Amino acid sequence: MGITTDHSRKSHLSSQSENLLEIHNLKTYYPVKGGFFKHTVGDVKAVDNISFEIKRGETLGLVGESGCGKSTAGRTILRLLKPTEGKIIFDGIDITNLSGKSLRGIRKDLQMVFQDPYASLNPMQMVGDIIAEPIYNFTKKSRAELKKEVIDLLEKVGLPEDSYFKYAHEFSGGQRQRIGIARALALRPKFIIADEPVSALDVSVQSQVLNLLKDLQEVFELTFLFIAHDLSVVKHMSDRIGVMYLGNMAEIAEKACLYAEPLHPYTQALISAIPTQDPRQKKERIILKGDVPSPLNPPTGCPFHPRCHMAIEECSKHKPVLKEVKSSHRVACHLY
Repeated sequence: MGITTDHSRKSHLSSQSENLLEIHNLKTYYPVKGGFFKHTVGDVKAVDNISFEIKRGETLGLVGESGCGKSTAGRTILRLLKPTEGKIIFDGIDITNLSGKSLRGIRKDLQMVFQDPYASLNPMQMVGDIIAEPIYNFTKKSRAELKKEVIDLLEKVGLPEDSYFKYAHEFSGGQRQRIGIARALALRPKFIIADEPVSALDVSVQSQVLNLLKDLQEVFELTFLFIAHDLSVVKHMSDRIGVMYLGNMAEIAEKACLYAEPLHPYTQALISAIPTQDPRQKKERIILKGDVPSPLNPPTGCPFHPRCHMAIEECSKHKPVLKEVKSSHRVACHLY
């Protein structure tokens, strides 16, 4: 497959609706059981009423501290988890309540690159079989056709042909993640969720994998949801960025706008923590007070207000809604 030019790619995308994915008021709660009869005594509100969209061909970065609900949101969107409430519209189809054959039919268009390349590959299978399995399950191609297609995918992710006959333990972490990427590409999906895809890799390998993902996005005309906690990585990969806190969406904006003028106090704190390249350049650091509250018992009002250095009385009483305060810049904060 040749590399698609920017002009032809934009022309192809413009013939379809702008948004590939739309998330409306999505909630994913985990029930907590207690008592002798194990009744539900509460809910862990892992994802608590988030809404956003992802345009065709773009990368939306999703960032926030560990435990903020990013990965749960990603798995819910892929329908690996069942949403508690809300809607997931993928390519014009409501997939929120699909099951069985209907859900299986849409699966080939939604794939995931997992965080841990060590745990996400079957140690008992050869690499060729790992990548070929989804192709065979959906297309029933012959063994010769499968091998040719898998070798082509290995080449595209930068691995030699003889990788086909090796096992996962024979590869480094970065190479294993390339195998995971090849598996995600096997069915030529439209949409890939990359869930912390480089956090388990050595720093020297991270940039190689990130650049590979960007190159493959052009070749395969992919749309990405890129989940990470490292704002430097998200800045490198994303067109727009969404900031999550305690299961809620705090802010969404174009990348340049978010880094130049963050509006939400939480986003401001995160960006202030990014190290500067020039050690002589002074930068005011915003130190967050206290710990992240439990999603089992979140604060009333704005979930961030107990740690916010700019909180007002309204913040503890009412939960702010995500609203557009500038062009393509939405924030959930009573200060705006």
